[in-house]
Amino acid sequence: MTDNQEPMITDGTITKLPLTKYQRWQWWFLVALSIFFLIVGQAAAVLLGRFYYDQGGNSKWMATLVQTIAFPILYIPFFIIPSSPETSTSSAPPSIKIIASIYFVLGIIIAADNMMYSVGLLYLSASTYSLICASQLAFNAVFSYFINSQKFTALIINSVVVLSLSSALLAVNEDKSEPSGASKKKYILGFLLTLGASAVYSLLLSLMQRTFEKVLKRETFSVVLEMQIYTSLVATCASIVGLFASGEWLTLHGEMETFGKGHVAYVMTLVWTAVAWQVCSVGVVGLIFLVSSLYSNVISTVSLAVTPIASLVVFHDSMNGVKIISLLLALWGFASYIYQNYLDDTKARKRQAVEPKSRNDSLC
Repeated sequence: MTDNQEPMITDGTITKLPLTKYQRWQWWFLVALSIFFLIVGQAAAVLLGRFYYDQGGNSKWMATLVQTIAFPILYIPFFIIPSSPETSTSSAPPSIKIIASIYFVLGIIIAADNMMYSVGLLYLSASTYSLICASQLAFNAVFSYFINSQKFTALIINSVVVLSLSSALLAVNEDKSEPSGASKKKYILGFLLTLGASAVYSLLLSLMQRTFEKVLKRETFSVVLEMQIYTSLVATCASIVGLFASGEWLTLHGEMETFGKGHVAYVMTLVWTAVAWQVCSVGVVGLIFLVSSLYSNVISTVSLAVTPIASLVVFHDSMNGVKIISLLLALWGFASYIYQNYLDDTKARKRQAVEPKSRNDSLC
């Protein structure tokens, strides 16, 4: 492997990415930058979403819409950052109709997923919401096994079990820091919807990975961004339809008038929530391009440790014993998954180093 190429970890094997324009330090810098965008963007978006509800916002469709409406921001990295050269393939490229159909279906699923997240955040505190989202890693392992042929190991099974226990603890937790007016019934509804949204999100990443492998058959920076842009466009249109069909658009003016921090704060909250979600998206697609979609999902769980801590400072959420145990279990499950990736990386590097040597010996 040359110095200006870095590996992509996929199901325990390593394939070279055509990053001929990047040197090793540049590749690591882009990975670190993508991780920073993902963690900060996701944590900020969750906290701003909780702030919107706390200050009087009540439109679930508006909270859904802001998660994708700022997708034109993605055109900035799309045009500025050079894409790596595409490798030629013998198979004919997929038709526009097939690609459009895939993007449409994924966009509708994204809109539904965002709606579930919005309702979940309405009935849960920011810390509880984030800890429940840790279950996405367990769902990711299951979907990757059936859709992407990921092999289960003892560490991955441990991660799935521990993260499931982490979410189960929160399901029975009586949390006094939950939003006022949220009954036990609404808490359970918020828990189930957030858990379901985490499952759908993991399914989406696996489906995107499958689309790259079986339909697009290429994974360049421009193609990954195109998928994010066009699926977000569909999701945005679906959210706008939902906003008007539900009649919630009639309440938006009243929301702004009664918003706790004033008119300007209402607008800025929505704007910066939208921007934060797209900053998170840049991190997500950056890691998909530089490493893999599975690794992108793993890194997104890091913010699950950041958001509860930040919510203690911003919203003064309580951190009772059940939440602390749930957080430790989530970190344990995350560490198990990361260590498995480390072992796969080490094994693949050793195998890649031995192959050239064996070929040279055979030539001699």
